Amino acid sequence: MSTEVEETMNRITKHPGVQHVIITDKEAKLIYKHSAMSNVDAQTHASNIAQLTTQARSVVRDLDPQNDLSLLRIRSKKHEIMVAPDKDFLLMVIQNPKAGERKE
Repeated sequence: MSTEVEETMNRITKHPGVQHVIITDKEAKLIYKHSAMSNVDAQTHASNIAQLTTQARSVVRDLDPQNDLSLLRIRSKKHEIMVAPDKDFLLMVIQNPKAGERKE
């Protein structure tokens, strides 16, 4: 992995609440994983998120053929998943949405 990519991954993983960072190729095969989850779990997450991303990209293109998906963000009670699709890979960040929130 290049130095620039490693620096970017370090910057992402140090952000408050980030629990997992997964990079896959366009077939959803693991390229990089910064996570305590097993490779099997990471691959399961990657496959499911890649399918959802493909469907979301299709919806965007159906609505406007000149447009493309640049970011997919999903928030649940426990996690927030952000996906940055590229033509050759998917960058997935899974984080705790409540991390960094201030209690007042």
